[in-house]
Amino acid sequence: MPLQSVTLDALTIDDEPSFGHVGLYGRLKRALRQSGHRFLVPSDGETASWDRAVFLNLTYWDGTGGDDVLCDDHLPADVVAHVAFHHVVAQQLGPTRTAAGVLFAESIASAFDLYLVGRLLTNAPDSEFITTQVPIMSEAAEAAGASEDEFAALMDAVMRDPEAAFEDLRRLLFDAATALHACRDASAAQLVLEGLESHRFAPLLHHYQLSNWILYARAYAADAPDDTVARLDAALRQAPVAIDWIDAQWVGEV
Repeated sequence: MPLQSVTLDALTIDDEPSFGHVGLYGRLKRALRQSGHRFLVPSDGETASWDRAVFLNLTYWDGTGGDDVLCDDHLPADVVAHVAFHHVVAQQLGPTRTAAGVLFAESIASAFDLYLVGRLLTNAPDSEFITTQVPIMSEAAEAAGASEDEFAALMDAVMRDPEAAFEDLRRLLFDAATALHACRDASAAQLVLEGLESHRFAPLLHHYQLSNWILYARAYAADAPDDTVARLDAALRQAPVAIDWIDAQWVGEV
């Protein structure tokens, strides 16, 4: 089952009508299309198993060729946004790949997933995105010790203010990943994780598989100070509404 490289326009985007009320989604999709980003799909209409696609993506993706491996010629709309954010942030960071840049980009793309949860819980609660992702998040929160009522309250808060949820989670993910990347043993990492337990999104932290981010950054990125990341991170923290700032400053200009 060989893989063939295709553009976004060759794919069927699943669940896209559910995202119709999210204006930023359309602009991210446009940015991804304009970037020429390509995907790898099984040839001759065959289908790869989910575990095979995940293995290939996690093991062999190096962040330069962009060829994400898909099970078939279908792509969920939320993944379109996630991949597009990686492109948009990369345009701001420039060609030098640092650990800080890798973690910064992933924190933004992943926090946008939660923003979408907040928007779609209100406007498209029966969407495939909500019916698949929220139960997974609930399982992660339960494993972290949150009760059903606590998780429901957390989702209600996200639904009421998805913009604030985006920036709160982005900061948590970036700060946590940066601190954990600097740790050299499990004892130090445990202290970092314990220090984050009071954050409202701490029950979701392990949902985002930070170990993959850190291992990737250690393998492929320079462990050096990154003034560009520091400047952009500060701009997001100071912005009245970070996601709107990103839309106006980065996405709108692509």
